[in-house]
Amino acid sequence: MLRKIAAHFRSLCGKLLSLHDAPHALAGGVAIGMFVGFTPLFGLKTLLCLALAYVLRCNPIAAVIAVSLHDVVTPIWPVLLEIEYTIGERLLGMFGKLQPTAAHLKFSFHDLMKWSTFFGLGLPILVGSFFLSAPAALLSYWLTLPLFRRRFEKRALISNGDEP
Repeated sequence: MLRKIAAHFRSLCGKLLSLHDAPHALAGGVAIGMFVGFTPLFGLKTLLCLALAYVLRCNPIAAVIAVSLHDVVTPIWPVLLEIEYTIGERLLGMFGKLQPTAAHLKFSFHDLMKWSTFFGLGLPILVGSFFLSAPAALLSYWLTLPLFRRRFEKRALISNGDEP
């Protein structure tokens, strides 16, 4: 099982490195994917990546691959969601914009689709997620940009007939 996960991860990284675009566009796509990956908007992440990549003129395929790579953290999602909720709850609580905390909410399954549940649980998680996603996006951009630049230069040398 672990080998399959590692093979899938290597396959996605290989696809990411084989993309042909400007280094900035590729690194921007990876940053968008990492940013959206930390948000709790399950089911909308791919569409958000495509839309943000289009608006910010980054590589949409790199964004989708990066959001898929972010699925590596799936086993620790409960911990991340708790951290995001705590950050969002404290931040929104400072402005007096928070509904009752999750510890005080008692709801059944049909209550999950109510707006009051979203503002009590979802909004703090969404706000808190930006405090994890923004640093992850910046870090991924600055780590992948030199990698894509080297790859771009290597391809330019090969296309000119020079050996790297």
